[in-house]
Amino acid sequence: MRDSVRRGAALGEQVADIIRRRIVHGELVQGDRLTEEGVAEEFGVSRGPVRDAVSQLVYEGLVELRRPRGIYIKGLSGEDIEQLYSLRTALEQLAVARAMGAGDESWKPAEELVERMALAAESGDHGAFYRADVAFHSMFYELADHPRLLATWRQYEPTFTALLDVTINHDEDLHESAQSHRALYELIRSGDADAVARELDDHLRRAEERMHLELDAR
Repeated sequence: MRDSVRRGAALGEQVADIIRRRIVHGELVQGDRLTEEGVAEEFGVSRGPVRDAVSQLVYEGLVELRRPRGIYIKGLSGEDIEQLYSLRTALEQLAVARAMGAGDESWKPAEELVERMALAAESGDHGAFYRADVAFHSMFYELADHPRLLATWRQYEPTFTALLDVTINHDEDLHESAQSHRALYELIRSGDADAVARELDDHLRRAEERMHLELDAR
């Protein structure tokens, strides 16, 4: 089905989401060339949203702008995956360490997201699972009381959402992943900082390994 954008929503974000997804899924690869005119025509938008989308994707390191020749796909290499996940691990360890001091009421939404992942695992709903997964991890940054840390995560959150959209489909059975998130949540609520740090490191390492497998299979 052809990708399209919705009127009334942030058009640049939607265009960036679609191009990002194509890159992460390997539909656009290193060296492929796009033009502002071509992208604008495909999605039926003006060049303004296209430029907004390209600016975001340049920031994420997924595309390169070469004037006047066009937009070139940088794609994702194994080194890119290593850098992204090492960055995320450093950010998320800080976020979780700070968030652990949040009160019980503040953690109720995270508990609900763990339940949503369990329900999605039961029904085999990969889409619902990965949306709850991203929201769960985002809670750490929201509870960390560190606006700059949250802003940094927001810049990379779309990239990791697209990566998860790929890696989650390696798991026909989502129960193990759901249990892993519950274990992480329960450790956080137990207050055992050292155990949380170890579990989070292992949790993100497994996600990185799944993405490396995806790249190797292409």
